Amino acid sequence: MKSNSAGVRQAIRAVVARIPHAHVCTYGTIARLAGYPRHARLVGRCLDDALPWQRVVNHQGRISPRGLDGNDDLQRMLLEAEGVEFDEKGRIDLKRYGWEGGEP
Repeated sequence: MKSNSAGVRQAIRAVVARIPHAHVCTYGTIARLAGYPRHARLVGRCLDDALPWQRVVNHQGRISPRGLDGNDDLQRMLLEAEGVEFDEKGRIDLKRYGWEGGEP
């Protein structure tokens, strides 16, 4: 199966759309929940403004750099507005705010 197929992207987008307010999910967890555990890198390419993209973080609970567009600061601001807290090193406590696919 090609990793860029519409079905894979649709499955990933469906998982991202379900991430609850004030929670985050990692790229790898999203890929696993979508049924494609080896496609964590594809998750980032499926994100857009129609989804709660700000709730997707890396496995360390950090915001992954997205280039020069300033979305890193925007992502943090949006998450903080939802009540998600960052530690002094810029990490989110995944035990507290992480979402694994169930009810929060």
